[in-house]
Amino acid sequence: MLREILKPENCAECRVCCGFDESDKWEIPLVFGEFREKVENALGVRLVPRGGEFVFDMEFDGDKLVCCPALGENGCKLSELKPFDCRIWPFRVNRLGDLRVITVSPVCGEISKLPIKTLSEFVQKDGFAETLFKTADAHPDIVKPYLDGYPIIAVEKDYTTR
Repeated sequence: MLREILKPENCAECRVCCGFDESDKWEIPLVFGEFREKVENALGVRLVPRGGEFVFDMEFDGDKLVCCPALGENGCKLSELKPFDCRIWPFRVNRLGDLRVITVSPVCGEISKLPIKTLSEFVQKDGFAETLFKTADAHPDIVKPYLDGYPIIAVEKDYTTR
């Protein structure tokens, strides 16, 4: 679905979302428990618990960039097992006070070129925002704290204090 606004070849050239250092290891994508074993077998790696889900067991050394173990020469090696965080990036669900909001990471150069109105219309189209919020209901660990500077694209319409 993101292909409507983000070309795969642009992602393949950039790959900024697939690299992490010590300061942003909180961004390592979550693998939902039901996919843990399949992901471990597909990549021959170990996943470790984080909250109610799992993340890749990655070693960090300060500011050195560490690539996701699922990143291959031609992109993600996980295909249909790609973590939800990766499928929706650079969009994310954040908590802002008592609200859940959808934001967009300003780190994605291609998406940052688009007007906020275009991004807002995109997330409302075809139930994308609804899918994000429903997935957050089922997997609350994907909801990250809001970060200053991340444009808010949508606010959950039917929210309650969670």
